[in-house]
Amino acid sequence: MGRLADGVHLGGGVIVGVMPLFMKDLEWDHPEVKSIRWTRDMAERKAGLLEGTDAVVALPGGCGTFEELLEVISLKRLGIYVNPIVIVNQESFYDPLIALFNRSVKERFMDERHLNLFSVVENVSDVLHAVRTAHPWGPDARQYAVLR
Repeated sequence: MGRLADGVHLGGGVIVGVMPLFMKDLEWDHPEVKSIRWTRDMAERKAGLLEGTDAVVALPGGCGTFEELLEVISLKRLGIYVNPIVIVNQESFYDPLIALFNRSVKERFMDERHLNLFSVVENVSDVLHAVRTAHPWGPDARQYAVLR
């Protein structure tokens, strides 16, 4: 996240952070992030990250990124979050996760339509196109949230 904040700052962009207070105590906040919404905990942070978003983009990351990505995919599967989700599979980073989704479909833990919950791109330069052309998803998706 720090490298992303550095890039946004260098490009003249505005960074808005959403962080739990314990991260402030650990001095994990970025010096160039001037607008930070402090939350009580990680659950409130994740809810705050989705507020007012037009899309979610997952870059390669660690366990926090995985957890947040899987939660938003689950929310979309249930029709709670319906905006585009884009996975940036830079240097095939997310290949194992994509293979796991495909296996879940093959073994009937997921409906094949659930593979439309997200788009996968190879480069950051392809993110906006993926957002604009994302498969439409709505609350009616709940009707196939459970396989029969």
